[in-house]
Amino acid sequence: MKKNMTRRALGAAGIALLLATTGAFAQQPGRIRGQIDKVDGQTLSLKVRDGSTLTVKVADDVRVSALVKASLADIKDDSYIGVAGMPEADGSVKAFSVHIFLPAQRGVVPDRHGPWDARPNSTMTNAFVTSKVTGKDGDTLSVKYKEGEKKVLVTPETVIAAVAPGDKSELKAGAQIIIFASEKQPDGSVLAKVLYVGRNVTPAM
Repeated sequence: MKKNMTRRALGAAGIALLLATTGAFAQQPGRIRGQIDKVDGQTLSLKVRDGSTLTVKVADDVRVSALVKASLADIKDDSYIGVAGMPEADGSVKAFSVHIFLPAQRGVVPDRHGPWDARPNSTMTNAFVTSKVTGKDGDTLSVKYKEGEKKVLVTPETVIAAVAPGDKSELKAGAQIIIFASEKQPDGSVLAKVLYVGRNVTPAM
């Protein structure tokens, strides 16, 4: 029974990431980042990046994935990662966020490179690590995805996290979240359908 529950949890996380990634590369609206101020049943009061407060209703079938603190040492050859970063003149990417996917998400979350909305002109690259080289300014990862390859610079400022299964019980005051899929409601609130919650780490992607 426990094994089946774990598989279901990993499967749910995989679907959540698939939906999130598909929406991301299509540049569809819906990614909302902020900190939960208070919780009233299925309704969250969310303080978003611009300082305003947004009412978020949590869908009954919401898919929640967690992000837990990780380190560069957790990134191995053949790790499947997502890199949010800024493109450099030489074609490389300077990462401000790296998240390590669950093994169950390999082959589920598409490997690709495209625009991202965390910062102006930022990109997201989902790819497999082929090598890691340590340099004076940080470590450089060589990554490969379906349509190409990239060099990724990981600096001491890069936030590194690992994806883990999550659930609605983690949606508490003080939690940092990113909503990847939502629907605007007639009353001005949004209905959250897919989201990440940070566990002792602020999601930076």
